[in-house]
Amino acid sequence: MLGFQLTPEQVEIQKAAREFALKEILPVAWHYDAVDDTPLPVLRKAWEAGLMNTDIPAAYGGKGYGLIENVIITEELAAACPGLATSIFDSSLGMEPLRLSANEELKQKYFPQVAAGFKLFCFATSEPTLGSDVSGIRCRAARDGEDYILNGTKYWVTNGGIADYMSIFATADTEQKHSGICGFVVEKGWKGVRIGGRIPKLGQRGSNTVGIHFENVRVPKENVLAPPGEGFVLAMKTFARTRPAIGAFAVGAARSAMEFAIDYAKRRKAFGAPLASFQAIQHKIADMYQKVETSRLLVWKSAWEADQGEDPTISASIAKLYATEAALEVANEALQVFAGYGYTKMFPIEKLLRDTRLFRIYEGTSEIQRLIISGFVLGGGFGPVMPPLEDLPVHREKDVINAEPGTTAWRCRICGHVHYGAEPPEECPYCFFPQSAFKKV
Repeated sequence: MLGFQLTPEQVEIQKAAREFALKEILPVAWHYDAVDDTPLPVLRKAWEAGLMNTDIPAAYGGKGYGLIENVIITEELAAACPGLATSIFDSSLGMEPLRLSANEELKQKYFPQVAAGFKLFCFATSEPTLGSDVSGIRCRAARDGEDYILNGTKYWVTNGGIADYMSIFATADTEQKHSGICGFVVEKGWKGVRIGGRIPKLGQRGSNTVGIHFENVRVPKENVLAPPGEGFVLAMKTFARTRPAIGAFAVGAARSAMEFAIDYAKRRKAFGAPLASFQAIQHKIADMYQKVETSRLLVWKSAWEADQGEDPTISASIAKLYATEAALEVANEALQVFAGYGYTKMFPIEKLLRDTRLFRIYEGTSEIQRLIISGFVLGGGFGPVMPPLEDLPVHREKDVINAEPGTTAWRCRICGHVHYGAEPPEECPYCFFPQSAFKKV
C-alpha cells in the first residue's frame, strides 16, 4: 500500500526546521543577500540545532537521517532563504562521496570530526571551462609513489571559501575521459591549496561560491575516495542521491513565493475588489499550488527510493527537472500578481525569482536531466506495456464484417492498414508498399 503521511518523528523534524527558518534565517536573509556574504554564525546555529550534517551514519556519531528527513529540512530552510539553505545543505553534498566510498578508514577519520564539531565539507567537480561534462575534467592527479599530486582549478564550489574539507574530483589521464576520473578528500589547510575570491552572482548571494586552485598539492593514499576509473561512477552516484534535495530547495522557494502572492492577492484591491476575487488571479494561484504539491511528491518519491536502497537516478532527475522549472514559473507568476511592487526590493518576490533561477543550472542543468531521462526511456530502461505498433491490429468494422471466420490478419508496417486473407496483398492499397511490408498479426 502507498502512504504519504510523515512519521511523528519526521513531523517533529519538520517543525524544528520550520521554527529555525522563521527565527534564524528569515530575519537576516535580505541583509546577507544585499552584502553578498555567508553568515557563519547562522550556519553554526543550524549545526547546533541538529539541522546540518544530519546524514552522517549513527555508527560514526551522526544522526543517521535518511534522505526523506533531509529533504523535509531542506524545504523548510529554503522557504526562508534558498541561498543560506544551500550553504547549510552543501556539507551533506560534500560528504556524500565519502559516505558512498569504500574507504572505511577515511570515514573513521572525518565523519566523527564533522559530527562532533562545526566542520564543513564542500564538493567540487566543475571547472572554469566545464560544468556538466564531468568526463572532461582537466584538474590533474599525478601518481607519485602511493600518493597523488593535484594541479588545477575547480570552480563554482559552494562553501569552498569556508569549508574545512573538500571532496575533489580530478583526472589521472585526460585522454581516458570517464576512465581517468578519481576522487579525493583534501583539507583546506594543506600546502598548495588556494581559495579564489567570492564569485559575484545574480542570486543565492547568501551562499559562498568560489574557485579553488591546487598547486602541487600532495594527497596521501589514505585520502583517496576513488582510484582512477571509479571516480566518475562515484560522482554520478552522489548526484543521484543529492538531486532530490535540489528539488526540495525549489519546493521551499516556490512555496514561499506562492504564499506571499496569496497574502498580497487577498489584501490588495483593484476596481473596488480584492485581487483574489478575479478569476485570472485565482487561476494563477491554482497553478502555483499544483506545481508546489506535484514537485514535493516527486521529491519525496526520489528520496524514498534512495532510502530504500534502490537506484534513484531517474526519479531524482525527474524531481530535479520538474521542481526546479516549476519553481521558476511560480516565482515569475507571483511577481506578476505583485505587479510593479513585485519588481522592487521592498518585497520578497524579486529575491526569490533571482534565487530560483539557479536551480535549473546547478547539479546538472535541466538539459542534462532531459538527456538522462530520455536515455533511460529510449535506451531500454523503460518497459512499455503496449505491444509494438506493427503487432497491433486496428480492426475496422467493415473489414471485420467482410472477413471469413478464422481469417488471418496482416498489418502493413508502414501505414498501419490491416488486410484479411490467407496471404498479404501484393501491394498495400494505401501506401503502395510491397507485400514484404506486411506482418502477420
